[in-house]
Amino acid sequence: MIYKHMEGIELPVSRIVFGTANPPMIAGEDATELLDSVFEGGVNCFDTARRYGMAERSLGDWIAKRGNRDKIVIVDKGAHPLPDSTVPRVTPAAIEADIARSLDLLQTDHVDVYMLHRDDTTQPVGPIMEVLNELRERGKIRLLGVSNWTTGRIEAANEYAYEHDLEPFTVSSPNYGLAEQVLDPWGGGCVSISGPDEAGTRRWYQDSGMELFAYATLAHGLFSGKIRSDQLSHVADYLDEFAIRGYCCRNNYERLRRTEQIAEKHHCTVAQAALAWVLAQPLQVFAEVSASTPQRFASNLKALELQLNETELRYMDLL
Repeated sequence: MIYKHMEGIELPVSRIVFGTANPPMIAGEDATELLDSVFEGGVNCFDTARRYGMAERSLGDWIAKRGNRDKIVIVDKGAHPLPDSTVPRVTPAAIEADIARSLDLLQTDHVDVYMLHRDDTTQPVGPIMEVLNELRERGKIRLLGVSNWTTGRIEAANEYAYEHDLEPFTVSSPNYGLAEQVLDPWGGGCVSISGPDEAGTRRWYQDSGMELFAYATLAHGLFSGKIRSDQLSHVADYLDEFAIRGYCCRNNYERLRRTEQIAEKHHCTVAQAALAWVLAQPLQVFAEVSASTPQRFASNLKALELQLNETELRYMDLL
């Protein structure tokens, strides 16, 4: 495993982060075997959210069973619209309610990184930063972050924080991977920094040095090995509606074909090559990856052993 230091967190943080948004954990099932395997593989950072069904409970039960809270880093998210609703919930009341419920399910008194899962641009940033800093002062949150916020909103929030002697956002979680996101897969304001149109956004992140927790790094299955570029006429048999809406397009199909070539050259899987591409980018990036079986996740971890040269990285990205 490769680890990275994050200012404000005592433990070094694994650059591959386990995402708990997988079917067994969302259903609240016992994930002991899976999480034991992930942890034994060197991953010590776990991403979850109030929106991920009962994933927080599955993770919390495992933490309590293993007594390992001091050995892991928890990234949690809240203030997402309720299920089957598009009504924004980025308010101080919703933030406080969500973190209270999350801590109860996780069976811990704090999370290491807490992110707002969505944004609501009609809400002023001041009350949001005030309540997050109050929760931090109470020891419930270590670092403040956002998921699916634009850089403009992050700048506005941090400017308020600096002017009022508050802690700013230091972590962001957008979609980022080799595949460009052509449409919002899940609705509700997903933000991506992938693809040629977002080059300026990536430069902003590179210049700011902000820590990035990249989600959907394998394009929600398109680069997971479920489907090959010569099977695209049957794409609906392999990928769900979110992957099809968000990532299925001609350019991404060509990226998949080229990634297959690179994977064959290096005797690795497509998923390993796609993850290696993410980890090789000049950003402060952690790659979030989910899996439902120990075997699939262990295979993904081998991406850390793969070194791609600049020519290969550009070739995979159609450059």
